[in-house]
Amino acid sequence: MTALMRRPMLVGGVSLSLGLWLLGSFQHSLAQMGEFSLLSAIALSSLFWWLNAKRTPQLDLSPVLTPVDRETAEKAIAQAETAIGYLEAENQDIAPWKAKLAQLKPELDRNVLNLVVMGGKGTGKSSLVQALGNQWNVQEAPALFVPETDSDTLAYDLASTADLVLFVTNGDLTESELQSLSQLSRQHHRLLLVFNKQDQYLPEEQPLVLQQLQQRVSHLLASEEVMAIAASPSEIRVRKHQPDGSVQEWLEKPESAIAPLSAKISQILTTEASQLVWATTKRKADRLKGEIKDALNQVRRDRALPIIEQYQWIAAATAFANPVPALDLLATGAITGQLVMDLGAIYQQKLDLQQAQTAAKTTGELMLKLGLVELSTNTISHFLKTHAVTYVAGGAAQGISAAYLTRVAGLSLIEYFQSQDIHSETGFNLEKLSNTLKTVFQQNQRATFIQSFVKQGLAKLFPNTPQPQLSESPATAA
Repeated sequence: MTALMRRPMLVGGVSLSLGLWLLGSFQHSLAQMGEFSLLSAIALSSLFWWLNAKRTPQLDLSPVLTPVDRETAEKAIAQAETAIGYLEAENQDIAPWKAKLAQLKPELDRNVLNLVVMGGKGTGKSSLVQALGNQWNVQEAPALFVPETDSDTLAYDLASTADLVLFVTNGDLTESELQSLSQLSRQHHRLLLVFNKQDQYLPEEQPLVLQQLQQRVSHLLASEEVMAIAASPSEIRVRKHQPDGSVQEWLEKPESAIAPLSAKISQILTTEASQLVWATTKRKADRLKGEIKDALNQVRRDRALPIIEQYQWIAAATAFANPVPALDLLATGAITGQLVMDLGAIYQQKLDLQQAQTAAKTTGELMLKLGLVELSTNTISHFLKTHAVTYVAGGAAQGISAAYLTRVAGLSLIEYFQSQDIHSETGFNLEKLSNTLKTVFQQNQRATFIQSFVKQGLAKLFPNTPQPQLSESPATAA
């Protein structure tokens, strides 16, 4: 309790709501507060504490792609090292991560280059690997777009370690193939699009297909980076007329027609060797940082969940104690604002009061627009119908609903912070926060969860009352 008293936003908001209630008991003027929207109530709770706060511009936290040079690769390695430092600050074993980091630094000066051939099933990847294998270190990735397998994941994992990716198709691109190329491009992969099996098209069709491919990927690749080959041409029938008038026929296997592709690969590996290595090293560093971030997020989530639980029951007790509905929303807004501050501290987000206010305001506004307030109250009231303390069911529903909404807000903040870059320390992407809230609410509206939550709420509000058998609401069953 002493720690909570040090939080002026929380104490001020709750105190303000109670003060308004006391004033209303004399003037009978707060009955109309029920007409206030959730947004208005939260704004009132914010006014007292943020009147003099300096407004700060919203930061755009969307990633910006930059060319990969040695400095960029070294920066990525440094960020992975910083992430290890965050994990160490959480008293975690960092020895395995340091070992992986040590393997990255020599990568910057690597001389041997790696190629990966990837694409859908039946595009001729194996034949191309065989045709190129005598010249370079080439690997074949598992086939993409194979349902009910993890081949896509395995293919992209292998591609992430390659310096040059040959993406193979045997005709015009499908939408899935185009999306894959876009994804690889965003990850700074050096790409060549290879139109294989061109021999299966009529001679007059081959340039048309190639031109179509070049146009489809013109935003990703230069036209000379889209090439037509025949890695393993189909057998052709040869007929020879003999001097005696007889005719001999046999099937003959043409040689691979990959000379232009081989020349292009040689040119790239000669003139861009360093850049290719740096881009690959950056991808490996980014992947290592992502793995560290996942471990760090789990540790921080374990710390954050008890805080959310603490605030949700504060919200429940505050809403249950206040007889005027709008004042419940007023206190809940202050509680949510303080929750933003506390969770932000756990996730190393340097938030000021103005930013916490904005996040709480946006969260409350979206809850109102989505109908979360009405839906949660109606659902929770249904579960309370058969409870023995019927005479306080309204207050109980209000209190438990406030706790539920506070929990949804807290879980949304966790998901939002976890999705942020590990080095982001300020600002909110409000659209992203809104989308996260929608997702988290959908995940937490199952009847079984709400029924369990109501039982927990009753145990908190009425600790000396036997727990009831609650009926299930068909409307919320999932």
